[in-house]
Amino acid sequence: MSGAPTLLRPRAARKSFDDRRAEIVRKAASFFAQSGFDATTRELAAWLGTTQPLMYRYFPSKNALIEEVYEAVFLQSWDTAWDALLTDRTRPLHDRLCDFYNRYTDAIMHPEWMRIYLFAGLKGVDITGLYIARVEARIIRPVMVEMCAETGLVITPDNEAKLLELAWSLQGGIFYYGVRKFVYATPVHGEKRAMIEAAVDVYVKAWPK
Repeated sequence: MSGAPTLLRPRAARKSFDDRRAEIVRKAASFFAQSGFDATTRELAAWLGTTQPLMYRYFPSKNALIEEVYEAVFLQSWDTAWDALLTDRTRPLHDRLCDFYNRYTDAIMHPEWMRIYLFAGLKGVDITGLYIARVEARIIRPVMVEMCAETGLVITPDNEAKLLELAWSLQGGIFYYGVRKFVYATPVHGEKRAMIEAAVDVYVKAWPK
C-alpha cells in the first residue's frame, strides 16, 4: 500500500536524576513562597506534578527538601565577594556600605526569597534561624568592626551588644523596605538606591563617637 510515510515524533530526552531533583527544588521554592510550610507532602507532590512515592525517591522527607530549598534560594544567592567589599579599607566606609547593600538587596529583594524567609520564621522552620546566624556573622559583625575602625571606637564587653543592635537597625530598616514592596505590595517612597544611601547616611552619623 502506498502513501505518505508516518512521521514519528522524536521522544523527549529523559531528565537525569540530578536535573529532575533540581527541578523539584525550584518548584518547591515557588510552592513554599505562595503557600508556606504547612502543606502535607501529598499537597506538595500534587503541586510538583508527581506522586509522594516518586518524590521520596529524590528526597527522603519534607525537611530534606526544605533544606535543599534553603541551599538553592538562600546560600547560592550569597556572593562571597561581599565579604571583601565590606572590609576593603582602601575605600570610605560610607561608600562600601552603600555598594554592599545595593548588591545584597539585588540578590534578596524579590517575592520568592522574602516570602519564604517570612513564612519560615512564622512556622519555626530552620531556614530563618540559620540565615540570621549567617547575617550576623557575615554582615552585622563586620559592619560593627568597620564602623569602630573608622571612628576609633573600641569594642568592649560593655558596648558590644549595643553596637551589634545598631548594626542590626541598619540591616532591618533596609530589609523592611523589601518586605513592604515585595511581600505586602504596598507603595514605597523612592527607589531602592536612594533609600539605601539615606539609611547609610543616618546610620553613619548616629554612630557613637
